[in-house]
Amino acid sequence: MVTSEPQTSIIRRHPTGAIPTAASEPQTTYIEPPPPPQGAETGYIPRPRPVEIPPAVTGLDPRGAIAAAVLSILSGWATAVIATDLITGWWHTDRLFCVAIGFLTAISAAATIGGLVTLLLRRRMGRLLIVVGCVIGLLIFASLFVAAAKFPAIVYAIPVLPLAAIAVTALPSTGRWVRSD
Repeated sequence: MVTSEPQTSIIRRHPTGAIPTAASEPQTTYIEPPPPPQGAETGYIPRPRPVEIPPAVTGLDPRGAIAAAVLSILSGWATAVIATDLITGWWHTDRLFCVAIGFLTAISAAATIGGLVTLLLRRRMGRLLIVVGCVIGLLIFASLFVAAAKFPAIVYAIPVLPLAAIAVTALPSTGRWVRSD
């Protein structure tokens, strides 16, 4: 004797007719689309409003920012040269030291390049990034003394470049030029 399973309303194994529509359910009146503004094609896109563009600030001297850019480029180049020389000279004796110098050089380069670009775009963050890149460059130069490396005397004068870049970047005239936009 074959018994049929009890009918449930939860699971249907096959369609029993048309799919019910929402028309049979009561519609809510609490949510209504806002009426479109007069003259607008849609109610979702507001009309543009004219904005007055202020006149450009004149009389600002960009020489401080130009000097900061040039000194940061020279400082980054000198840092990369010193780091490359340290890594090639010490690779066979102390690889961990060389990896640390390479990491610091990459961070210094990223901060200096990013700071240079943002400074020239007149963003405030550019000044901070240049200072961070130069401070890391000074750490790399300090590693010359930790490693007791022998270099010509002129190499020991190279830390003047990051110090000068920090000084020119921190000048008030550079800050005014950055904030003028």
